[in-house]
Amino acid sequence: MNPQFPLLAPVIALVIWGAVMWAWMYVTRIPAIKASKMVLDGNAPRGEQMATLPPQVRWKADNYNHLLEQPQLFYAVAISLAVLGDTSQVSLALAWTYVGLRVVHSLWQALVNQILPRFALFALSSLVLFALTARAAMRVF
Repeated sequence: MNPQFPLLAPVIALVIWGAVMWAWMYVTRIPAIKASKMVLDGNAPRGEQMATLPPQVRWKADNYNHLLEQPQLFYAVAISLAVLGDTSQVSLALAWTYVGLRVVHSLWQALVNQILPRFALFALSSLVLFALTARAAMRVF
């Protein structure tokens, strides 16, 4: 880990996790498409064909999409803090906590997908992100 920019390590770790989920999505989706003998139709309404796949297959794609939503805010805040020179242990702990919670959220959604625990993980990770955002706001304003 670069001691000058420690906040970049959790940023890169979450991007790597996104790549893992992307691979897991296709490793499960392609065989499911083949098994169902689905003929892919570019004219079908978005999501209609994939909605016919088994839930355990769809959960991985749903989570991959979630990793392209709120984590974008994390990337912006963490990179901003790095540019602002924040090397504090508090910010670093918050960033790694956010990444850890998102990984647990991904695993929960991809394997179990019970909504209430998944929402609790999302809410907790959101609070961590908001705390990190508050730290960035204090440095900027």
